[in-house]
Amino acid sequence: MMILKNKIVLITGGASGIGQACAEAYAQQGAVVAVIDKDEAALHRLQEKLGAPHSFLSADLNNSNDIQAAIGKVLQTHGQLHAIHNNAGVASPSKPLHETSEAEWEQVMNVNVRGIYYTTRYGIAALKVTKGCILNTSSMVGDIGQENHAAYAGSKGAVNALTKAMALDYAPFGIRVNAVAPAGVWTPMLRRWSQEQPEPARIEQYLDQIHALGYCPEATEIADVCAFLLSEQARFVTGCIMPVSGGAELGYKHSL
Repeated sequence: MMILKNKIVLITGGASGIGQACAEAYAQQGAVVAVIDKDEAALHRLQEKLGAPHSFLSADLNNSNDIQAAIGKVLQTHGQLHAIHNNAGVASPSKPLHETSEAEWEQVMNVNVRGIYYTTRYGIAALKVTKGCILNTSSMVGDIGQENHAAYAGSKGAVNALTKAMALDYAPFGIRVNAVAPAGVWTPMLRRWSQEQPEPARIEQYLDQIHALGYCPEATEIADVCAFLLSEQARFVTGCIMPVSGGAELGYKHSL
């Protein structure tokens, strides 16, 4: 059974990493996917892989006009919208707060938090019609924190709070709002982050050890949970920050 059959799903940052895995999973589950990303080369590669009837839109989450136009094009092309997955995110810099520049701070907050504002502002009317849902990609660090990663952890804490507030605001319209919270996931973004660490050669072992299940997952393992949260199988789930963390937040941690 395809759990997203005939659903129109918009996903930001959907051309690489967790977003790409989700876009592919949604398509496999029967959805028509509208992918927003500013990386045009990555969009083109995904378009070659998925093809029609899916949509691939170049847009900058820092630009409200871009997002308004992209959502308008999705509605013009597909006629309706059932789900928005706010997945786009940036994880750099790996610094404590006082070492974070204003430009770095603004970039993290603009993409990770303001992007949710823009897609909601311009997409909520369509979701009210379909009684759709919103999914935000958060992170376990938004709950438990992370050393030398202040801006990112702060932005994901904001995502968690937004998810709960939005769930309450939109429940009267039959709209569910949830977040997925991985710990480590092997994506290009995580690999860049690992190279910023003091001992990059040991980071893979560390990332395996922090997960109670004994390994750092691939993005497909997150995508399966995301598909569930967008589906009717999760029809009574809202305001949930769903950990997909292999138990990384449980008990004592291994250390390097």
